[in-house]
Amino acid sequence: MNGLSIGEVAKKSNVNIETIRYYERRGLISEPPRTESGYRIFPLETVERIKFIKRSQELGFSLDEIEKLLAITEDEEHFDSKEILDFATQKIREIELKIHDLQKIKTTLEDLSAQCPGSGNPICKCPIVETLSKGGGKEWLKD
Repeated sequence: MNGLSIGEVAKKSNVNIETIRYYERRGLISEPPRTESGYRIFPLETVERIKFIKRSQELGFSLDEIEKLLAITEDEEHFDSKEILDFATQKIREIELKIHDLQKIKTTLEDLSAQCPGSGNPICKCPIVETLSKGGGKEWLKD
């Protein structure tokens, strides 16, 4: 047998079998040939491809973005590393926005927590519950 079973790929890639099947359905990894008995035999490169996908996810890339990254890197004839740099730069901007939003959330929760009298008071007087009950969008978050 020249290749790896789905279980071997899962073990070497540190993912579960369902993840491999999901990546296959999404087209992130190619459907491998099957043996006469119907077992998939994955090429060795599949492990590195899955590791690439997982490392990309760890950096915050979505599977849709990873699909585009893979398409760029696979088009060797037209590959331009500037496209990858553009992807990374855009991701940095998105992360900075998320950090800003999370900081606003943290500040708001700190302020509300500081106003909360704690135990022994009726829930209707809790500033956290009152603020959450007002509804609305994110405009009420503190800067």
